[in-house]
Amino acid sequence: MSRVPRPPLDGLIDDLYYLEGAPPYARLTLPPGPSALLIVNLGAPFRIRAGTDIETAEYADGCVVTMPTRAFEFGYPPETRSVGVHFKPWGPAPFLPMPAAELCDRPVTVEQVWGRPAIAELRDRLATADEPHEMLTLLEEELMRRLCETAGLGLVRHTSSVIAATSGAVAIGDLSAAAGVSSTHLTQRFKELIGVTPKRLARTYRFAATVFAINPAGPIDWGDLAGGAGYFDQAHFGHEFRAFTGLTPTRYVEVRRRFLREHPGHALDGWPLPAD
Repeated sequence: MSRVPRPPLDGLIDDLYYLEGAPPYARLTLPPGPSALLIVNLGAPFRIRAGTDIETAEYADGCVVTMPTRAFEFGYPPETRSVGVHFKPWGPAPFLPMPAAELCDRPVTVEQVWGRPAIAELRDRLATADEPHEMLTLLEEELMRRLCETAGLGLVRHTSSVIAATSGAVAIGDLSAAAGVSSTHLTQRFKELIGVTPKRLARTYRFAATVFAINPAGPIDWGDLAGGAGYFDQAHFGHEFRAFTGLTPTRYVEVRRRFLREHPGHALDGWPLPAD
């Protein structure tokens, strides 16, 4: 279950969620999207592999993931239970004690961000809550308490919203000119508060919009899809697809169809992919 938080958190967060049960697969690949993530874990530890060149790490208390640039593999226990936050790309910045760039493609524990006493107390309160709605309220109150003024957030949020509204089809130079700042200043603010450059954010929004337009249950004209999304040609589209997912477009659809076939109507269908 999930819900949108009240203002001003709704300008930073897409939703707060509660997740419990058996995962559809022991390992799921999460392609990079225009979002960030906070998980407060209430069950057995889970594992994350942030790229093929990085060792798998275990997370007991939960994790914080700023907007990724590569696919992550999540390994789940047979039963999982957690509450979490799906942030907008700029959303974690007011809650982080360090620049987002330091966490890019490097998930950290919640303890590393908020400290051991604070996360231990929060997990205890969440674990003893009567029902999921109360748990989401507790998490929302914690976020409200920790919300800080963040220099440059207005600029990054406004510019990112324009990128999102155009699904990444906007000239980054035009954005800095419209904001009245240099492209260097805009890039520095983006890396500090989101962890990536405006150009990378635009690429991610474009890719996500393209993928969500795919109906794996029906026929797909890859040329039309690539052209409609603004890719130079089908080869460019295929290169981006492999960069974001590690899969060719054809293989991606095969994996999505497997998910649909084996878990029809599952809440997680659409973005995570079976890694087994």
